[in-house]
Amino acid sequence: MTTMTDLVSYEDALASYDPVMGLEVHVELGTKTKMFCGCATTLGAEPNSQTCPTCLGLPGALPVVNRAGVESAIRIGLALNCEIAEWCRFARKNYFYPDMPKNFQTSQYDEPIAFNGYLDVQLEDGEVFRVEIERAHMEEDTGKSTHVGGATGRIHGAQHSLLDYNRAGIPLIEIVTKPIVGAGDRAPEVAKAYVRELREVIRSLGVSQARMEMGQMRCDVNLSLMPKGSEKFGTRSETKNVNSLRSVERAVRFEIQRHAAVLSGGGTIVQETRHFHEDTGSTTSGRVKEEAEDYRYFPEPDLVPVAPSREWVEEIRAALPELPLARRTRLLADWGISATDMQAILNAGALDPIVATIDAGADAASARKWWMGELARSANESGKALDELAITPQQVARVTELVAKGDLNDKLARQVIEGVLAGEGTPDEVVDKRGLKVVSDEGALTAAVDEAIAGNPGVADKIRGGKVAAAGALVGAVMKATRGQADAARVKELILEKLGVSEG
Repeated sequence: MTTMTDLVSYEDALASYDPVMGLEVHVELGTKTKMFCGCATTLGAEPNSQTCPTCLGLPGALPVVNRAGVESAIRIGLALNCEIAEWCRFARKNYFYPDMPKNFQTSQYDEPIAFNGYLDVQLEDGEVFRVEIERAHMEEDTGKSTHVGGATGRIHGAQHSLLDYNRAGIPLIEIVTKPIVGAGDRAPEVAKAYVRELREVIRSLGVSQARMEMGQMRCDVNLSLMPKGSEKFGTRSETKNVNSLRSVERAVRFEIQRHAAVLSGGGTIVQETRHFHEDTGSTTSGRVKEEAEDYRYFPEPDLVPVAPSREWVEEIRAALPELPLARRTRLLADWGISATDMQAILNAGALDPIVATIDAGADAASARKWWMGELARSANESGKALDELAITPQQVARVTELVAKGDLNDKLARQVIEGVLAGEGTPDEVVDKRGLKVVSDEGALTAAVDEAIAGNPGVADKIRGGKVAAAGALVGAVMKATRGQADAARVKELILEKLGVSEG
């Protein structure tokens, strides 16, 4: 087993070798029924409650292709600039595993529905890197094994295993890149950026939520090294089922260092699958990797070929939404922000909430301010994603409207957002319950200003003497007296008027 101490430094690894990556991403489609039967796909249902003879592989049961699954595959293929096959078919991928009730997986082998595409991804500094797509093909998911009694949750050391076949037969699209070369020391960043961009594309198409933490999108990281100056690829390892963007980046980095350590020490890389460990950022050996011939692929005899008409494909193409990179480029110009600002928004998962808040009536600057400020802080403290917070873009837009009308200042707006997040109701209900409206009554403000001047004669004299900046102390006194509910700008105007001093 390779440990962290067995690694060479990342810099030394890249000084001697060039990394070659291949990324295989499985996307679980959000169809209502499974790929080859009518069973529901509801997440979290009672184990083995969403099964039938077809997805359990019982004798005599025959599959039927899910049209929505095929359409989703075509949408994905088109969004990835792929060619769409005029004729393709399914194949049986034969291997035994307990969560494969048929002992084969219905997949596509040499005749995928989409092939020969690319996806442009944007790196942290704005550079665009093109990742070539080999294929995107349709298949079905396996069941879920739960290994009980072991220390690691894996089969080794477990006392027994439980099988849930609800997931067996759920439609998947597997997207396979061509070998990714030329990334150099940015290979981990390129891998992360590719999976992130692919996730955004999938979500924009509406074919899947692509929640990696829920297994709706999983990445297998293939990596090999070739000596500097060589054009022959090395032996690859495949780190299976990596389920977060950060982990994809860490898995690539670790494997580069591990491969380099083995090769530099005169060893040989074993072609194998590996497991990624979140706690250490390391990988460990799984099993020797099969080659394609080991799966004994042959055409699925129970399914007719899929031959999407060119008219249908063009209808789907015409209905594609604006894709994420084009959308970001447009918003960058519309909002007048920097690429760094946009990257921060993406990293926070704030782009969609911000856009939805603008669509609900807020101006762009205010929408960005609240989602990237108060709400991002609340999300970090609660360990939630922004879109999991108990506040809607429409409610945030209402808060910005109240601020723009002068009914709230920023301090009060923060309290309103706090109340909405705490479940106290809509922004207007929180304002009413907490009594948070800005004090706009001129009489009340004038009285508070007079009291502040009378209580701070020394400060008042400084202002009269021309030190206008000293007015901040009196503004603070008024804000304290009004519990932060005064309009600070109007308070300053009244103070200067009372003292006979002009702002200029």
